[in-house]
Amino acid sequence: MPSQKVQAKNRRHQRSIGRMHGTVDKPRLVIYRSNTAMYAQLIDDNTGKALAAASDMKMKSGTKMEKAKNVGTDLAKKALEAKITTCVFDRNGLKYHGRVKAVAEGAREGGLKF
Repeated sequence: MPSQKVQAKNRRHQRSIGRMHGTVDKPRLVIYRSNTAMYAQLIDDNTGKALAAASDMKMKSGTKMEKAKNVGTDLAKKALEAKITTCVFDRNGLKYHGRVKAVAEGAREGGLKF
């Protein structure tokens, strides 16, 4: 039996699954958070391909929050190079708090709209 935290995450994720669908014009920005790193991708659900991706695996300095914000700005730069300006934010069942919020703020500062 999964813990209550895992069950709550799964409930949040199930609520949002049906409402989100990424296209080429408006892809889905998916966040994945591990204990050590943050990952973000822009995904086109029609073809099942990632249009842009960023992570903090190679960033050496800074706190986790600073790295998360940098992931958002890096992803926004790559998206603007690919001529993507809007997206749908998929937090993957995670709470909009802490590092997830930092990635979103970094992406907004970089020029993405969602």
